[in-house]
Amino acid sequence: MNPHAKLIFYMTLLLGTTITISSNHWMMAWTGLEINTLAIVPLIAKSHHPRAIEAAIKYFLVQAAASALVLFSSTINAWYTGQWDITQLTHPTSCLLLTAAIAMKLGLVPFHFSFPEVLQGSTLTTALLLSTIMKFPPITILFLTSHSLNPTLLTTMAIASAGLGGWMGLNQTQTRKILAFSSISHLGWMAIIIIYNPKLTLLTFYLYSLMTATVFLSLNTIKALKLSTMMTSWTKTPMLNATLMLALLSLAGLPPLTGFLPKWLIIQELTKQEMTTPAMIIAMLSLLGLFFYLRLAYYSTITLPPNSTNHMKQWYTNKPASTMLAILASLSISLLPISPMILATI
Repeated sequence: MNPHAKLIFYMTLLLGTTITISSNHWMMAWTGLEINTLAIVPLIAKSHHPRAIEAAIKYFLVQAAASALVLFSSTINAWYTGQWDITQLTHPTSCLLLTAAIAMKLGLVPFHFSFPEVLQGSTLTTALLLSTIMKFPPITILFLTSHSLNPTLLTTMAIASAGLGGWMGLNQTQTRKILAFSSISHLGWMAIIIIYNPKLTLLTFYLYSLMTATVFLSLNTIKALKLSTMMTSWTKTPMLNATLMLALLSLAGLPPLTGFLPKWLIIQELTKQEMTTPAMIIAMLSLLGLFFYLRLAYYSTITLPPNSTNHMKQWYTNKPASTMLAILASLSISLLPISPMILATI
């Protein structure tokens, strides 16, 4: 793709995100979501591979349907209440339709089917955009309307997302699909707490984006699209692979790494809200995700698991590591000690 065209698409992506997160009128929010969709579709399809074209079409159809539902929901609310303000969503049907639309935008269960396929058809950098910046506008809309959403529906969807994200990721061998189901699982954690503590949802999203960016950029550096590639990549960049292992364990939520902080705070908040049973269920379901994170971490270390097929080891190269990747890796591993300062902000 022409670098100028790529720059235009990236700038349009930032423009659409900025319009949505800074608007208080439903039409402006919808416009930002549409601009986002139109900017990311060429980036998904840029490799001209049949799988990439298929992923772009699937993504466009799902996002267009979700945006239409957002517009339909806001129109019904305006028809009955006379309000186009995002924070004034009060009509029950509108709340239900908006929850479904945002679940489609984010990839929550039961609207998750297209997301792993879209990520599998994209490059690692585009998959990173789909997993992080493309989820920011829907999370913002969810944040602004959290006081009027149905707690039972959101809790059910959240627990189902955490369970299915962990369960479906167990038998995957493609790293992009594993990270797609990881995203679905993490979105379950964000959705379950959005009504009780919206700022905690934003904190969880920020930390998830940080850790996911580290993992995606590391995989992009070592060109690991499959687990079999990760098994032999330690000969190429041993230090980066060791860092990738820690980032994956942080994404799994193991103490004393950064990823433990949001899960710990969410379980604490759910317990305060007398939701001990959902907290226990979602904590137990996160063990499913822990299994495939540990498998990825095991493959990325300097150990070769038992394997029947022969894979050629890659030659070690002295390519300089990216400074941005080093900063992201440090943050995604070592932010837990400053948790008191983070807690003071929320």
